[in-house]
Order: sequence, then structure tokens, then C-alpha cells
Amino acid sequence: MNNILGDIPGVRRIHFIGIGGISMSGLAQILFGRGFEVSGSDMTASDVTDKLSSMGIAVSIGHDPKNMKSPDLVIYTAAIRDDNPELLAARRQGIPAMPRSVLLGRLMTDYSDSVAVAGTHGKTTTTAMIASILLGAGKDPTIHVGGNLKAIGGPVRAGGHKYFVTEACEYRESFLELKPYIGIILNIEYDHADYFRDLAHVRESFLAFAGLIPKNGYVIACADDSNAMTVMSQLSCNKVAFSVKNSDADWSAKCITIDGNGFPEFMLCGNGEESGRVSLKIPGRHNVYNALASVAACSVLGCSFDEIRDGLAAFTGINRRLEFKGIVDEVRLFDDYAHHPTEISASLSALASARPKKLWCVYQPHTYSRTIALLTQFASAFDKAGTVVMVDIYAAREKDTGEISSKDIVSEINKIQPGKAVYMNSFESAAQYVKDNSRSGDIVVTMGAGNVNAVGDIFTGLASPSSKI
Repeated sequence: MNNILGDIPGVRRIHFIGIGGISMSGLAQILFGRGFEVSGSDMTASDVTDKLSSMGIAVSIGHDPKNMKSPDLVIYTAAIRDDNPELLAARRQGIPAMPRSVLLGRLMTDYSDSVAVAGTHGKTTTTAMIASILLGAGKDPTIHVGGNLKAIGGPVRAGGHKYFVTEACEYRESFLELKPYIGIILNIEYDHADYFRDLAHVRESFLAFAGLIPKNGYVIACADDSNAMTVMSQLSCNKVAFSVKNSDADWSAKCITIDGNGFPEFMLCGNGEESGRVSLKIPGRHNVYNALASVAACSVLGCSFDEIRDGLAAFTGINRRLEFKGIVDEVRLFDDYAHHPTEISASLSALASARPKKLWCVYQPHTYSRTIALLTQFASAFDKAGTVVMVDIYAAREKDTGEISSKDIVSEINKIQPGKAVYMNSFESAAQYVKDNSRSGDIVVTMGAGNVNAVGDIFTGLASPSSKI
């Protein structure tokens, strides 16, 4: 069972620093299921750490060398700093320490048909769509996704040793450690300003990712994204393109309609020939692109049109991706992970297509560096919202230097549409403001990659029990 660890013999105990992260918790579960003794630590307790503990994995809250229990191997994420006390202790004691991305890459080598989903936006949803199709087709896939997928009860599923589906994160170029047979490039935009110098640097990174695909493998990319096509033009492996705008692409969608829930339906075409109509059960025109990427990958893996159509129809979403949370005082409440201007615009457009009387967005910016780099783009990203309620920036791995704040985004939005955005200095005040001003028939969405979903919980708690559905 240790073959995935290659040059590190005799590994029995593995310790994860930052085990509460979606990816880390998924890898911990896979290795625990393979018979390894697994422990881990994280700065805060969560539903994820509680679940790991209930499985028998020893989880400690806080980082302290005493948590490690003499491991044979330590796994850590890109967010773990070099001065982390557990990582420092491992290195002092000569315990091998491996980045999360390296472990994921080694794990992929155990599977003949591995799929890595890359892109600035849409990775989690597309990975989950592919998983839904493969599950419905009886392919018994191993799944590693960046969110809780209802069909598998979490972020991970240990299946057979043929199919493996995972996200490929570009942050700090961690996806360059992967070993995929199929690589998907959904889109390429400038992001992660704390690492990438500019858009050219991002493109170079995606080109290096695509270069990992063997010559008999496949790169699947969006023909409507010029940066993805620039990468595609330089490859020598099998290439598959998908498009909403060009019916000559290998896979395309035409006659797209959006129903009253915001759910798209379209005619799927392969090489210009109509395959049949496909209906999605998640909102947003942007999800047609994610569906086409899924179609392309699953077709390569041998799935029939019927299996693809049924698998997409069975997919009802993943947590924090336009997730419907319920109805409170006749207001529909959603939660979404969008944190880049393009994602914000797409998600708000999707919710606007559900025809609310008014669309409220409670937004939490994610990282100071992204806010500085994309400030002008944020200003126009909220066009579809009626009112934007801005809370403080979620620092994540960064420190506040005082250079930027959420008030700066509010100011930029109000330059375009005066009075559209307001700043609130706490989750409680944001929830109360929305509660006092929203009306029957409105939609409220909490949005961001931090912990802004807590505003939705507070908003729900302010309502009378009889009004919650």
C-alpha cells in the first residue's frame, strides 16, 4: 500500500498540517482508508475536523509539535508558512515533509485514467459534474473535489483504480505536481496576485500544466477563451475544444434556454452533429461551459450520450456554489464561493435570471493582494445586484498593511452607481441590515471564499421559526 510514496519506505504514520482544508481532509480520508495511521492539526475546529475525528483520525486544534505523535511523513499545504512550529519540528527531526500537491500527484499515478480540472473559475463544479456522470455510468471513480458533493457525502470518494478525478489548483503552481491523463483548461485569467506577476505569468503556468499530459493523453480547453487557445496551440498531445459560440468546435452548445429557476437547457453538438438536449439542475449560463468540459472528458473516458445526459441531470450542485440555503421570510437565500470579478458577475447573472424582485449581495473580499490588483474590475462586477453589502476583507494567508480595505470597493462601486453599495463592520450588522430592508420575493446571496456564509446563518436566526423553509 506504500507504492504511492515511492522513495519514502516504511511509512505507517502520516501527519497533515492544515487537515481541516477540503483537499487535505480528502487526502487524509483516502490514506486512512488505505490503512495508514493518520493524524492532523488545524487552527480552528470545523464540521470537517469533527467528521475526521468521528472517523478515528486524531485531530488537534492549534499547531504544536506535540500534536504529531512521531509520524513517518508530514504533509502540508501551500498556505503553511515555513515558520510553522510543526513543520519546523519535522525538519529538525529529519522527518520527510511533503507538500499536498506532491502527494496528490503521486496518488494519481495509481490510476490509468486520471482527470485534472484546471482553470481560474469553475474547477469545483466541473470536477463534480464529471464525478456525477462517472458515478451514474457505473465507472466507480475515485473523486477528490474542493467541496461537499451530496452524491458522495463529502469531498472525497475512494473508488476503483482506473478512474481518478480531481481539481488542479494553479495557486503557487501546485498543479505542476500532478500526473493527469486528461487535463482540462476551463479558462485563464489573472488572479492570485500574491504569486503571479501578471497574466503572461499565469499563461506560462498553464502551458507548463498542459505540458504534463502524455502524448497519448488529452487536453480539453475552451475555444471561447483566447488565453486557453494560446496554450492549446502549443501542444502536441490530443486536443479537444468546447465552445458556446462556435459550432465547429469538437463539442458545442446551441439553442440555450434558461428557465424560471435560472437552470439552462441546450442542444449538445459533437463535431457539429446534434447529440440531443441536455438539461442542468444548477443555475447560470456559465455552467453550460462547465457542462461542455465535462461532456468532453467523459466522452474520452467512454461514456455514452445517455450516460452523460443523465449524469448532468442528476447533478444538483455542490456546497457554496450557488447553493440554495432555504426561504426565510419569503426571501430566497443562497451562498456562493465567488471571489474573482468574473465569478461574481457570472453568479449574480445566474441569480438575476431567477427573476427576484431585488437581488441582495453580501460580499466578503478574499485577500488584500487580490483586492488591490483587481479593484477596478470589482467595481463593475456587481451590476446585476440591487444592493451590495460589503463586509471586511478575509485575510486568509495575508497580513493587513492598511493599503486597501472593503470601503475602497464600496467607493468604486458607488462612483458608477451612487448608493448601490454599503459597508458593514460586522457580520451581525450586515445580517440585520438585510433583514430590515429585504422584502418578499427578494433573493439574498452571501458571497466570497472566506466565512461570509455565517451571515446567512445569522440572517436565518433573525427570522421567526415559522418563516423558515
